[in-house]
Amino acid sequence: MARAYDFPPDLLAAQEELHQVAAALTALLEGLPWCVEPHPGFSDPDIWRPRQRPATDGWSEEDRKEVQRLRDRQRELTITVVTHAFWANFEGPDLVTARMQLKHTHAAAPAA
Repeated sequence: MARAYDFPPDLLAAQEELHQVAAALTALLEGLPWCVEPHPGFSDPDIWRPRQRPATDGWSEEDRKEVQRLRDRQRELTITVVTHAFWANFEGPDLVTARMQLKHTHAAAPAA
């Protein structure tokens, strides 16, 4: 049976926001053009694994700013979670187990 941890509310909140920011960043990146800068596209049909990319105008300035904002917030939240004082209570495998459980607390949360 897995041990239950009494994570502090601020740590839980930071971890949940980290999940949300990561999901938002992934969704944004999936919807953006394949190249940040304008590019004429290419086709490589004669290589072992043919590939091609269409021409693109690149990312807009708003897209660049939003990606940077999300990456900055993701970094801040990661630092908050990893350096939280709660982790001083654990060492070795117990620390790893506790951190893994925290990462998955959002999946185990009951639906309201």
